[in-house]
Amino acid sequence: MDDSDLMAKVDREFIGTVSPTAPRIQAGGYPCQGLYTTPKGQRPKTAFIATHYNVDFSEHYIAPYLASRGYGFLGWNTRYRGAEDQFLLEHAVIDIGVGTRWLRANGVETIVILGNSGGGSLMGAYQAEAIAPTLSDLVTGAGLEALNTLPKADLYISLNAHQGRPEVLTDWMDASVVDEFDPVATDESLNPFNPDNGPPYSDAFITRYRAAQRARNQRITDYAKAELARLNAAGVPDRLMPLFRCWGDLRFMDGNIDPSDRKSPACYRGHPAVANKSPSIGRANNLKTWLSMWSLETSKCQGAEQLAKFDLPCLVVQGLADTGVFPSDAHKIFNNIGTSDKKLELIKGAHYFEDSRAERDAMADLLVDWVGSRC
Repeated sequence: MDDSDLMAKVDREFIGTVSPTAPRIQAGGYPCQGLYTTPKGQRPKTAFIATHYNVDFSEHYIAPYLASRGYGFLGWNTRYRGAEDQFLLEHAVIDIGVGTRWLRANGVETIVILGNSGGGSLMGAYQAEAIAPTLSDLVTGAGLEALNTLPKADLYISLNAHQGRPEVLTDWMDASVVDEFDPVATDESLNPFNPDNGPPYSDAFITRYRAAQRARNQRITDYAKAELARLNAAGVPDRLMPLFRCWGDLRFMDGNIDPSDRKSPACYRGHPAVANKSPSIGRANNLKTWLSMWSLETSKCQGAEQLAKFDLPCLVVQGLADTGVFPSDAHKIFNNIGTSDKKLELIKGAHYFEDSRAERDAMADLLVDWVGSRC
C-alpha cells in the first residue's frame, strides 16, 4: 500500500536509549529503540505509543496516518524485539516506561497507549502496573524504582488486540498434540484437520477441543516448572524448549464459529492446515519465558486481570475481517475494562487494515476523533 503522500507530511526521529535494567548491548546498540513520527515541523502535545512483545513496531503502519492528522506516534521496541524466547514481563514493562518518560520529557502532555495486535495485552499490563504494581518482587535496585514509578498514560485504545498472550496461544493451540517434543504424534479424535471431526464441528467436539487446549497449556506449564526446578538445583538457570503446532483454532477453519466478515479457512500464515505444520508463534521459549508469557496458570500477560484495574477512558476497535482476533475477543476486552468511560467499535477491515487505504483512513479518523474528544 502506497503511503508516500502521508510520509511527505511527517518527520521521523530515531530514539535509542538504555533501560534501568539493561545497558547498551555488546554490539553498541541500545536495548530500547523506536521511531517518533510527528507532523512535519511540529512537536505535538498529544502522542500515541505502541509496543509489541517481539515484533518491531518502530515503523508501525499507523504512524504516518496519525502523524499526518496532527499527533505524535512513538513506535517503541523493548529489549525483546526479535527475541521472544527470552521475554520477561517485568523488564518489558520497565522498557515501555522508558518510552513513556521520553514522551513526557519531550513536551507530550497527553499520552495515548495503543494496544495493537499482540501488543494489546502488553500495553494493558504496562498501564495496570503503573496503576497498581504487582511485579516488584521480581526486580531490585534501579529496576524496582522504575517499576514503582511508571508514568501512567491518559487514554487507552485497543486495536485488533488479542485478549492476552496465554489466551491467544491457548485458543490457537492444536489440541490433538500428544507429545510436545514430537511434532507428528497426534490424537486423531481431536485432530481439527481430520475431516471426520469437521468442519463443521459439533458443539460436543468444540467443548472437548477447548478443554484439551487448556489441558495442553497446563501440561507445558507443569513441565516448565518441574524442569526449571531440576535445572536450578544443578546450578543451570534456564533452557530452551520447542513448541509445535499452534495454528489450530477451530475458528480458523469454520467461519460459523464466532462469525465475522473474515475469510475461512484462513489464519495469519495462510491456510491453517499448512501453517500448523511449520514453527511459528511461540516456537521456542526459555522455561521462564513460558511461565512469564504463555502459561494460563502463572503469566501476568493475561488481559482480564490487567484491564480490570483501568481507570482511564478506553476505546476498543475491532476489524471484522480479522482472521486472528474475533468479535468475541473484542467484546471480552471491552467487558473486562474496569472503567465506565469506554466505547466499542466494530468496523470494516483486516488485522492491519492492509487490504484497503480507505479502511485505514476510516480507522485512523475514528481513533483521532475519539482522542480529540478527550483532549
